[in-house]
Formats: sequence, C-alpha cells, structure tokens
Amino acid sequence: MASAQYYYVEAGARQAAMGGAGLVLPDAWASAHNQAALAKVSGLGVGTYYANIFNESELKELGFSAAYQVEKYGTAGLDFTYSGNPFSNFMSFGFSYAKQLGKRISGGIKIDYFRHSQMNYGNISAFTGELGLLAEPVDHFFIGAHAFNPWRAKFNATNEPMISTFRLGAGYFFSSRVLLTLEGEKSLEKKTILRAGTEYNVIAGLFLRAGICTQPVKYSFGLGYNYKGVSIDVTYISHQVIGYYMKFGLMWHFNPASDKKSSDALQ
Repeated sequence: MASAQYYYVEAGARQAAMGGAGLVLPDAWASAHNQAALAKVSGLGVGTYYANIFNESELKELGFSAAYQVEKYGTAGLDFTYSGNPFSNFMSFGFSYAKQLGKRISGGIKIDYFRHSQMNYGNISAFTGELGLLAEPVDHFFIGAHAFNPWRAKFNATNEPMISTFRLGAGYFFSSRVLLTLEGEKSLEKKTILRAGTEYNVIAGLFLRAGICTQPVKYSFGLGYNYKGVSIDVTYISHQVIGYYMKFGLMWHFNPASDKKSSDALQ
C-alpha cells in the first residue's frame, strides 16, 4: 500500500528554494531538517508553508512548525506536514528537542508519527525518530549531520519498514551576505541524493535564493523578505517528473534581534 519514500518533504519555503539543503539553517523548520539547528533559535519562532503540486487545487503540500527556547534548558520544537489529496495522502507530526552541547556544537532529537491514508484501503502508521548534530569548527563554517529512522521502524498494518536515511552537509558564509550550502543524503534503498543552495542578502531584509537537487533533478529559485521578525518567502520549483509549482511560506520570529546574534547571520 505505502512506499516508505514518502516520508521526505522539503518543509519550509526557504529550504525548498535552496534545493532542500537545510541541514544548517536555524529557523523553526529545523525541526524537519536537522533538529540540532533548533538550538540556534532564540525566543519563539513559528512557520507555515503551502504548495499546489501539479498546480491542482486538490493535490497540496502544507505544514506548520514552532520552536521555543527556554534559556539554559534548550529548545523545543514541533511540526506538522501534509501532502496529497483526499484519495491518497501522507501526514507527519513530530516533537523535537535541541540543546547547545558546547560553544561550537549542538545536538537534537525528534520523535515522529507518520500516517499514510488511501481511500478504499484504510490507513497505516508508524512511530520513529531522528537524530541531528550541528558544529561550527571555525567561524562562519557549519557542518550538519542527520539520521532519520536509524532503527528501521515499520508500518503497523503491513510490517513494511520505513526508509532509513543519513544526511551530511555544510554551510559557509563567504561574507555577511552570501551563504552556500551543500549536502548529500544516502539510504540503502535509493541512490545518493545531492543538494546545493545559496542565499544572497541583496539589501536589508531582501534575500535571493537558488538551489538544485538530484534524484530526481529539481531546480529552485526564491525570494524572501524579512521585516521586524516576519518573513515572507516565495519559491519556484522545476521538477524533472511533475513539472513546475510554487511554494509560499511565512515565518515569525518573536525575538529576532537575539536570533541574529546567536546564529551569526544564519537568519
């Protein structure tokens, strides 16, 4: 009934514009990419996104996320994603926790619930987890690592194992305005996926983004505008198989000044 590959969603319009290379990006959507990056989010962050796949109203992708840092105790996050239509859809819900482990390293964990529904076939579901690390070995250079479903959880009704994936990537600031991200993803069932993205701060508050992803090939371009902690993101995606579609996102940071300081411009 279900294919384990469905779990992955390029959550967040910012991350999608950068080819899905979001391992080192510390906003509320870090809960869906690399939980360790949540440790860089100060105060409260809330995000949402929406996309029409194939540009059809019934086939959609959407999500909601939130992250809140309690000083000295770490950052808690939650996220919800949905993709599909009334006839076949996939939903996920997760709770994350991240903490700074040292001056230059943070770690995170997550518990996930997944459900796949198909009309006339019923539902199958599974619980699993994720692990993440984020390090800054030298100033302005970040390395992220992430494992999804490392213990091979299975769907309840079919006993089919969910796919296990491992991601490794890096991000580097060539200046205070230019960020480049690269990452690879590997699983036993699929070929290695490569992702790359860039973000350029044109003027105060305005960002240009671009990215590429393999297996299948996707090109993405996006714009972002941040004003007093509120970010509006628009992304165009050209997919090798399904054509093009748009993704729209909103993000609120209720402590933006502190965020900028803690992440050294990653915001």
